[in-house]
Amino acid sequence: MGGTGTVRDRSAVRAYIGSFTSAGGRGVLAADVDPETGALTLTGGSDAVADPSFLALAGPVLHAVSETAPGAVAAFDVTGPAPRPLGAPVPVDGAAPTHLSLAAGHLLTANYTSGSVTALPLAEDGTARPAAAVLRHEGDGPVTARQAGPHAHQVLPDPSGRWIVSVDLGTDSVRICALDPATGALTLHAETGLRPGAGPRHLAFHPAGTHAYVLNELAPTLTVCRWDAEAGVLEPLGETPVVPEGTPGPSYPSEVVVAPDGRFLWAAVRGDDTLAVLSLTPDGAAATLVATVPCGGTWPRDLTLDPSGRHLYAANERSGDVTWFALDPETGIPVRAGSVEVPAASCVVLG
Repeated sequence: MGGTGTVRDRSAVRAYIGSFTSAGGRGVLAADVDPETGALTLTGGSDAVADPSFLALAGPVLHAVSETAPGAVAAFDVTGPAPRPLGAPVPVDGAAPTHLSLAAGHLLTANYTSGSVTALPLAEDGTARPAAAVLRHEGDGPVTARQAGPHAHQVLPDPSGRWIVSVDLGTDSVRICALDPATGALTLHAETGLRPGAGPRHLAFHPAGTHAYVLNELAPTLTVCRWDAEAGVLEPLGETPVVPEGTPGPSYPSEVVVAPDGRFLWAAVRGDDTLAVLSLTPDGAAATLVATVPCGGTWPRDLTLDPSGRHLYAANERSGDVTWFALDPETGIPVRAGSVEVPAASCVVLG
């Protein structure tokens, strides 16, 4: 899918969508975002990279994993209507990267199959250079089909910028690391164990930076944790279901996002194909499931809030669409507002 060479308005909010090319996806797509309705209008795309399943935006440069074995990362110029590849993909020295983020001048990837986290320094033009460090996770879990070894699924900086946090589905744990900005070295600081067999997938921080919410894939629950940024300590406080009692399942939660004001949290649940709405206490220390609504398709792999907190986007992988919702400011309930066809959709980022 192509586009014209016109330079776009950098002040406008744009959406970027990743998809699995191995399942019929069109790679990385760009879309205009209607600021009032949240509607997406596709403007162009690039299939230059295989399986760009997760994306991260840094100004005019969009980064994508290539969820392959061996895995890689790729950069795109997004100043025009269609993403334009910036050089060749760069190996991550790990297999099947599923997530990436930026911190302290580095691009970080969580490599699912190899159970590791990679730090790649960024060049002056914003593209990634060869890997500087790889931190390999160790351990396993009781669900032998999914937890025979480590499976790093997400890596991101904490809100203070002091720590790098990685979520491992295979070891039922969250690791806290220090990143050396000069060398890219990752040093393990602490590891927090969660309930065996829970299978943590992704986490999101409360806007106050005092709590984190870990979404568990193998048990459809959310683990609420206290976060001490000074000490780099994550303390589990309790689990909350993200599907109603009696839901037949199986249900596989995928992504969690928190409202900018900290009042609500939303989780995407595959299998059940719903979006769970949870209310948070004023201090963020407890969550309560208040509603679930259909995700607008099937197998919602990713969930994203727009910068204003007014709209929610679900990337529905198996139905091949991105559906957007208007959020009720009083109840947090998402109301379906529209969708766009995106085969094998895997991720949405806005910026």
